[in-house]
Order: sequence, then C-alpha cells, then structure tokens
Amino acid sequence: MIQLTVNGKPHKADVEPDTPLLWALRDSLLLTGTKYGCGSGFCGACTVHVNGQPTLACLTPVSSVAGKKITTIEAVDGTRVGKAVQEAWRKLDVVQCGYCQSGQIMSAVSLLSANKKPTDADIDAAMSGNLCRCATYVRIRAAIHEAARALA
Repeated sequence: MIQLTVNGKPHKADVEPDTPLLWALRDSLLLTGTKYGCGSGFCGACTVHVNGQPTLACLTPVSSVAGKKITTIEAVDGTRVGKAVQEAWRKLDVVQCGYCQSGQIMSAVSLLSANKKPTDADIDAAMSGNLCRCATYVRIRAAIHEAARALA
C-alpha cells in the first residue's frame, strides 16, 4: 500500500512500488483524466504535476512520488492559472479529438505558472514533450497566449 497525496487529498494505492504512477491514478484511484498515450514518455498525454513540476506519469514509479504533492487534470481548474488555461482552450476551440489535451493543459499550466508572458519560443520549448495527433499546435499556442492575457 502506497500513501499518495493527489489533488490535495490523501489516498492509499494498493499497487507495487514500481507500478507507474499513471496506473495507480487510473486503476487504483479511478482518476481517468490522465491518459495513456505511448507508455514510453514520448507523447506527454500522461503529464501530471508532482510538486508543481510537469511529470510523465507513465515513466514515474509510484514509490518515487510517495509524500509528494500530485496534481491531475481533475483538479487543475481549482487554480487561477488552470482556470484561465481551460477557459482559453474552450474559447479558441483547441480540442479536436481531445485525447492529448489533459497532458497539453497540464504542461501549459506549468508554463504559465512560471512565466506569465511566454514568447512563442517559450511555448514551443515548454510544450515540446506533448504531441497532438490532430496537430492543433497553432490553436494550443494561441490558447496559451490568450490565457496569459487573461492572467495579466
């Protein structure tokens, strides 16, 4: 049994210590907003925050995050930045198929939490670990700029 703090609440995950965080979140805690994309750390669909930093849940052993603050897409709208990002995503109709969007949003929230006025280059660098099969990259960048304006 591994003790986790997820979205501000304590949880016990009945998993082996080397189980990827992704499966503890999805299968044990039933938080299915974090998606399985590639399982190899290439696509970013599984991005969550661990102590405020974007982290690939498919590569992170659950034992390595015990005692740390884990935030998933289910709770990101509880923050000012998260709310602004999600509102910009809706306003600019970013989502096409939507599968990668939880990871995209988590990376965007992390970027805007650290950098209130990102340039296109800043956005490209911060989002480089997130792939979108539908290629909505132009709308993603525009939404990040829109969220930054809303936060100003």
